Amino acid sequence: MSATHAFPWSDLDEKAVAVSRALTIDAVEHAGGGHPGTAMALAPAAYLLFQRFLRHDPGDPDWEGRDRFVLSCGHASLALYVQLYLSGYGITIEDLARLRQWDSAVPSHPERGRTAGVEMTTGPLGQGFATSVGMAMAARKRRGLFDPEAPAGTSVFDHTVWVFASDGDMHEGVTSEASSLAGHQRLGNLVVLYDDNRISTEGDTALAFSEDVAARYESYGWHVQCVADINDIPALAMAMQAARDEAGRPSLIVARSVIGWPAPGVQGTAASHGGPLGPGEVAATKRRLGLAEDRTFDVPGAVLAHARRVKERGFRSRTDWNARFDKWRAELPEAAAQWDRVSAGLLPRDWTAGLPAFAAGTEVSTRRSSGEVLNALAGVLPELWGGSADLGENNCTTIRGADSFLPEALSGSPYGRNLHFGVREHAMGAILNGFALYGFRAYGGTFLAFSDYMRPPVRLAALMELPVTYVWTHDSIGIGEDGPTHQPVEHLAALRAIPGLDVVRPADANETVVAWRTVLERSRRPAGMVLSRQNLPVLDRSRFASAEGVANGGYVLLDAADGNPHVILVATGSEVQLAVAAAERLAAADISVRVVSMPCVEWFREQDETYRHSVLPPSVRARVSVEAGAALGWHEFVGGDGEIISVDRYGASAPYRLLFEHFGITVDRVVSAAHVSLTKAGRGR
Repeated sequence: MSATHAFPWSDLDEKAVAVSRALTIDAVEHAGGGHPGTAMALAPAAYLLFQRFLRHDPGDPDWEGRDRFVLSCGHASLALYVQLYLSGYGITIEDLARLRQWDSAVPSHPERGRTAGVEMTTGPLGQGFATSVGMAMAARKRRGLFDPEAPAGTSVFDHTVWVFASDGDMHEGVTSEASSLAGHQRLGNLVVLYDDNRISTEGDTALAFSEDVAARYESYGWHVQCVADINDIPALAMAMQAARDEAGRPSLIVARSVIGWPAPGVQGTAASHGGPLGPGEVAATKRRLGLAEDRTFDVPGAVLAHARRVKERGFRSRTDWNARFDKWRAELPEAAAQWDRVSAGLLPRDWTAGLPAFAAGTEVSTRRSSGEVLNALAGVLPELWGGSADLGENNCTTIRGADSFLPEALSGSPYGRNLHFGVREHAMGAILNGFALYGFRAYGGTFLAFSDYMRPPVRLAALMELPVTYVWTHDSIGIGEDGPTHQPVEHLAALRAIPGLDVVRPADANETVVAWRTVLERSRRPAGMVLSRQNLPVLDRSRFASAEGVANGGYVLLDAADGNPHVILVATGSEVQLAVAAAERLAAADISVRVVSMPCVEWFREQDETYRHSVLPPSVRARVSVEAGAALGWHEFVGGDGEIISVDRYGASAPYRLLFEHFGITVDRVVSAAHVSLTKAGRGR
């Protein structure tokens, strides 16, 4: 093939693309399953990207000056794995032969942390695309923190976020949400190649999809180009170059492809999407590719040596970048010191010194106390930033006096602190993952009832062990008149079911302070701060145990005089005050009571058995849990003789005090339940 406008394209390059397709076929055939079709179609674009456009160094996959590549269509993982192999990232032919196997370096869908060169875990369609929008925002924010005065395109922190997306990605609503925001934010550092093969699992996309994607993205404010044939290397290269050079808008390349190309019997059909091609089709396809049909995982030495030259180019690029980086460090030593700390995930010395303390006897909603914590930390943790899904004042996530994160043309600052996600909870969750992948401590707020909208990226954050913080306010029927659509019931139990997510529901303002501090000290898990709309009394810590116990997940807030309770009352959030009042009434009847505040069951489970038993002695079988949410999960803590006070039906529109009374979230109900549990445990009177 002839040279393109900017670089040569040789017969060895052409052969490398053919080998890429063959390796994809062989890996799926050997595994007995997988997704060959899209990876085969994407082979020329993936090879071109890794060999000519992506700034990367296979010898240092975590090099900070690299471009980022996200394969949003994670089912096409072999499009990525094969290029990582050809480029020299450490993946071997033996690895490719272990596709989808236990503890393989090449799992079915890309997993962050398992395979060098994989930037994020993808597979749920749309999530990679939406997260890449967050990555592009984070790249801009990072430049603003550490090198804001550098002319456009000259900073050591400038780079491009590249994405491959599929028809399925374009179907998903989260992609639309994130793409709309990306256009609004004018993210010129984001380039998406859309593999327009018009086939989904059920067949032709015309079954469910007929929109003009290019026109849609033009309406979002994106720079859009169309390439009629993904195999047309000069046209594809020209589009990639133009997209990378576009600084004022995100770019979309609509590249028409044929899924499964050039398999003669299944190309262009859903049959090539999700399974092996079969021996006859494999042989016929290899013949079309000009490869030996009787050889598997065959990579000619000359092809591999040619492709591996990218390592030399990557090394030179990194060496040049390192020299520029050293110059930046010398010129901006304070910024460099901050960079060292943030990139290492460390918190500054004495970062908690300015945290607020709330006076006993006052009443403050936990959402308000959370907002005070965020504002107190804003000056000492520049890496802490985020926003809300159009609920900044309601969620108390706005940093007072800080600029909005917006292009200057939209009356904001491109490096601002307050991000406005709009009514886009799903995209917000994915974008926060992008922030965290860049080392930021990101937070995003909405009502707890709407956490369902963002559950998929929350789950991915837990999978990737990203320290994202969700500010979920309006946490129960206590929001009152807004009614059942806005009153979460099942949400706490559903969120606690996500492995690796910490769900934290503090009882008062000072518990909220310790909860935030603990969340920020934990750098490998997402956390949800579940906060009240209504004011809650600030507990008098001269009478009750220190709020420091929050860090253990559950702690003895108020104990029996002799430390030997007859019954234990366990509560979270706004219901802790009810447990305290019930304990006083029971004590007046000569019943010894322990009150346990359990803001985070995940943290409590992490404690050793000695501590857990010191809080919940197995010998005390009379127990009552109190939480204005579903009962699911509380049997673990109250046991067979315990009673659970919960809300297991939808709420209603009415003043919150009336609702608590109606649903039995009352002191009287706690006292009654304690008597029932005491009787069941053989301690009744």
